Amino acid sequence: MSSGDAFDPNCPTRLVLDRIGDKWSVLVVLCLQDGPRRFTELRNMIGGVTPKVLTQTLRAMEHDGLLTREVFAEVPPRVEYTLTPLGASLRTPIQAIADWAEKNVEEVMFARASRDA
Repeated sequence: MSSGDAFDPNCPTRLVLDRIGDKWSVLVVLCLQDGPRRFTELRNMIGGVTPKVLTQTLRAMEHDGLLTREVFAEVPPRVEYTLTPLGASLRTPIQAIADWAEKNVEEVMFARASRDA
């Protein structure tokens, strides 16, 4: 398969960019970078995400091959989510973006407030 052209509106590369550019997917990758997590752990770590949206995000990421969902035959059932090698390959670029955001949040918020004033 050849590389795509993200500027072509019909290119499937845009689907990939939509997935990895989604704020919830980014936060899920950051949460899973140190190993498997259960749904409740993810929801508590992320904060502000509804269970429905988190479920949709996890299903989409699983569908795209970015994470796996493992169900353990226990009572009550235990489910863990883990990054696949493909999903783990996102850790470095996503961590770099998160680091940039944390470093520059004050400047961005100042610019936003100045513009809105």
